[in-house]
Amino acid sequence: MPVRLIAMRRFGDERGWFSETWNARAYAADGIHAGFVQDNHSLSRDKGVLRGLHFQRPPHAQAKLVRCPRGAIWDVAVDVRKASPTFGHWVGAELSAANGLALFVPEGFAHGFLTLESDTEVHYKVTDFHAPDCEGGVIWNDESLSLPWPTDGAAPILSAKDALLPPLTGFESPFAYEGSPLDRALAPITL
Repeated sequence: MPVRLIAMRRFGDERGWFSETWNARAYAADGIHAGFVQDNHSLSRDKGVLRGLHFQRPPHAQAKLVRCPRGAIWDVAVDVRKASPTFGHWVGAELSAANGLALFVPEGFAHGFLTLESDTEVHYKVTDFHAPDCEGGVIWNDESLSLPWPTDGAAPILSAKDALLPPLTGFESPFAYEGSPLDRALAPITL
């Protein structure tokens, strides 16, 4: 499955709007088959909080559907699948409460985000339960990735664990490539 940027329809009137954020039939019709088992919700109090780049290794690998219901983030997915023609390539998009976009991140991709506003909340669904013994990641500022984090020149706010993640160089990927190269265009689909 490829990384997909998703524009969720909003139906509005004078009261506000309504949006369906997950519908298994609609997503499956666009090739996204995901049996979500856990929802996660984070709050970052400050602008410039960077979380990632994270993944869970098999047998507890996770696909994610990421939304930002409050504030704004720059969200990124990095292909870390062994033998992928796009290994080490990335896609990024701004997700915000205002634009209502979501990012589907399949298994085999490291995921991270940077908050662009204070008091930003991020909600994501995952396809496997949290398994601390399967946690992994890649350092956010790996030179081989050249990620253009929109930090405005300031150092991001990191957890101690994220600051110690290894670089992609020398990474022995536990993820198999199954024929879906990363599409750098990341054009949104509307569901």
